[in-house]
Amino acid sequence: MKKISFILALVLSSPFVLQAQIPSNIKLKTGDFIFQDLDCGPLCDAIEQVTKSYGGKHFSHIGLVSVQNDGTFIVEAIGKEVQLTPLDIFLKRSKNQMLIGRVKTKYSKIAEDAVTFALKELGVPYDDEFLYDNKKYYCSELIYDAFKQANGGKDFFVLEPMTFKKPGSDQFFPVWVGYYKKLGMDIPEAMPGINPGGISTSPNIIMLNP
Repeated sequence: MKKISFILALVLSSPFVLQAQIPSNIKLKTGDFIFQDLDCGPLCDAIEQVTKSYGGKHFSHIGLVSVQNDGTFIVEAIGKEVQLTPLDIFLKRSKNQMLIGRVKTKYSKIAEDAVTFALKELGVPYDDEFLYDNKKYYCSELIYDAFKQANGGKDFFVLEPMTFKKPGSDQFFPVWVGYYKKLGMDIPEAMPGINPGGISTSPNIIMLNP
């Protein structure tokens, strides 16, 4: 079994180019979130089964919008590292509906500062281990830290105990057993973490295209 970074790399090179469109009535702003349901196989399926997302959706990835002079980009932890992806490339990644989130107006400055932080993290390695505070980032971990930093060191989103077990069972998903065996480490059951679904249900944001 390959690492999740390899699986996500396959998603990026998928032959379909169907672009999920941003609704014409939505003008993206720096600090907006785009939630994706990536069909990356058993790992994404396992993530989606144990996380609750806005409106019963299934999100396995999230990116942060950065509107710049030369275009609109997405700051994201994916593949091998934190990177800056052109919006059109990001949208072509999945044929599934994407939802766009925005912080409530009173938090606009925090969102802008969070993007500034995230841009400084470009090139930081992808967190294949899904362990918080190990100097690497997975997608929602980057956003959690960016908003915490922008919020004066106080939580903006919430870390929760992670689970790698099948819902209603004490058994781990086989895909996670193999995944962490390959990494040579124990499954980090109940360790603090965050996922795109958790961010999508935060009371601090609203969905623009529910």
